[in-house]
Amino acid sequence: MLRAGADRRASRADAVMSTSIDLAQLQQLLGEGAQLVEVLPAREYDDEHLPGSISIPLKQLTAARVDMLDRSRPVVVYCWDAL
Repeated sequence: MLRAGADRRASRADAVMSTSIDLAQLQQLLGEGAQLVEVLPAREYDDEHLPGSISIPLKQLTAARVDMLDRSRPVVVYCWDAL
């Protein structure tokens, strides 16, 4: 999972750094208003996704698509991987 943009005062380099988090941290972030973004392909998202998540398929992850997110709230990006 990736958490980026949690602090608007962070440097640009910090804003693009990823941090792995566990379930408890995810629940805390979501409880505090974080946005959950799934980057699964659209068909996979349609079949099954986490409740409340926003779908932005990885291949469509552009500045224009990201503009739909609230920049004042943290973002958690999630992609299920069978590895």
